Amino acid sequence: MAINRIVNTTVHEEDKAEEKFENTLRPHDFANYIGQDRLKKNLKLAIDAAKKRGEPVDHILLYGPPGLGKTTMATVIANEMGTQIRITSGPAISRAADLASLLTSLKDGDILFIDEIHRLSTSIEEVLYSAMEDFKLDIMLGKGPTAKSLRLDLPKFTIIGATTRVGDLAAPLRDRFGIMHRLEFYNPTEIESIIHRSADILKVKINDEAAQQIAARSRLTPRIANRLLKRTRDFADINGDGIVDTSIASQALELLEIDLMGLDPADRRLLETIIVNHKGGPVGVDTLAAITGDERSTIEDFFEPYLLQIGFLERTPRGRKVTPRAYEHLGKDKPASHNQESLV
Repeated sequence: MAINRIVNTTVHEEDKAEEKFENTLRPHDFANYIGQDRLKKNLKLAIDAAKKRGEPVDHILLYGPPGLGKTTMATVIANEMGTQIRITSGPAISRAADLASLLTSLKDGDILFIDEIHRLSTSIEEVLYSAMEDFKLDIMLGKGPTAKSLRLDLPKFTIIGATTRVGDLAAPLRDRFGIMHRLEFYNPTEIESIIHRSADILKVKINDEAAQQIAARSRLTPRIANRLLKRTRDFADINGDGIVDTSIASQALELLEIDLMGLDPADRRLLETIIVNHKGGPVGVDTLAAITGDERSTIEDFFEPYLLQIGFLERTPRGRKVTPRAYEHLGKDKPASHNQESLV
């Protein structure tokens, strides 16, 4: 289970409680969706072609680190297609009957979005194969020798799957997606644009320098950028005049303990554990999990992607290793052995 950090890319419980409020920040079409230009170009081509033929768009698999907009992109695709979307998740579909209920409730052209699709059980995947390929649903009635197989016709629908672990998908399921795209981390300029757009929606006055400060600490992730903007807005309402300027942004982010590279105390603790306990690494991820008290999946899904992206951590055959950039950022001296290895 992921720990509750402000820089977590999972949805916080408070975000779920404000789901309607959160949805106001989501773009509803490609024109307002900032970033992911390559992905948007390819999807727009597929959507336009499908609409011209009067067919549903092909099944789509979106993968990449959490918080980059996979769910938002699915709703944008539905809006661009002019169809309805049903949203569920892999863990929520525990029985074949659950999947059958979802599929039979769809209409021609509708979209079924399955988040965390890699967490579907094998039995559910097997039911999904024929549904995706032939638009047929095979149901077993009864048990034992008297069991009968019933095949139902399904409407021509589209599955959009989202996953942070595309390698965990079974090959037969993965092969049934005609369109597969990875969502990339955003660049700072795109994050600044997202912050300004969200500030306009929330009616928050923010200057360019403050937006740059928040963007720099947002880990190149829109979900975190919007979360930090809301926390900064709260700080400005209580400790200022409601305007987010450079001073207010600096004080708010310092209070949140988010440093200039977007690292929080948990990130710094992980890096310092490798530096202090293992002389910078390499060290196995299971050992790190035992030392920090986090689960292996938490380290792999919520710590590593960003630390790898900014060049603070390396994955080697022998384990994880801290880079010279991380030493410099944390103000730590590199051990002699690390310096020698860097020269080799």
